[in-house]
Amino acid sequence: MNAEWIAELQRRAAKHAALSDPTRLSIVDLLLFGDQTPSELRHVLELPSNLVAHHLKVLEAEGMVIRTRSEADQRRNYVHLVRATLDGIHVGRPRAVSRVVFVCTANSARSQLAAALWSQASTIPTASAGTHPAAHIAPGAIDTADRHGMTLTAASPRQLDDVIAAHDFVITVCDNAHEELDSVGDLHWSVPDPVRAGSVDAFDAAFDELSKRVTDLAPLLTPLNRIG
Repeated sequence: MNAEWIAELQRRAAKHAALSDPTRLSIVDLLLFGDQTPSELRHVLELPSNLVAHHLKVLEAEGMVIRTRSEADQRRNYVHLVRATLDGIHVGRPRAVSRVVFVCTANSARSQLAAALWSQASTIPTASAGTHPAAHIAPGAIDTADRHGMTLTAASPRQLDDVIAAHDFVITVCDNAHEELDSVGDLHWSVPDPVRAGSVDAFDAAFDELSKRVTDLAPLLTPLNRIG
């Protein structure tokens, strides 16, 4: 065997070794849908902090997860799954949902773009809302949607309480909204606020991140009425 092939085998073996532990595989399954803080993982897994820290360190060493600091509470870190490292590995199970609702603080950019992207990727109904809705959609979000063949001009920010219904699958796309709502949301995507930066690059980066996440999640969610 040549050196390149041996190196590739070693990388694959290390990746499989990292996922051979049931707890680490559970962490990957959880992060497959969205981002979580270490404390949220501790709560779901019912494990002490030192064990969760150990398992995250193993996954980080293989480049399978990364951490970013919250835009809201700077003391928090969100753990993200690097999905490309899972190529060729089957993880996760489909979930049945009735509607997907995207939430951010102002409902003026990220949640609006996410809902528009979801409409293109899935037949599951979608909506968006804000915890503190703005007066209008951010011009940068409208321009970004236009550049990608979508329109937000008919949309308007809405209050979460006026939108959310029983059995909705709620995805927060804003650290502030996620931390304000605490346990209300089903998933969290820690996407930087493009309105804060205000640049075309910031809006394009948010759009690209949301597009990637929507594309990854859509096959994992099934319309509730198709599950029997």
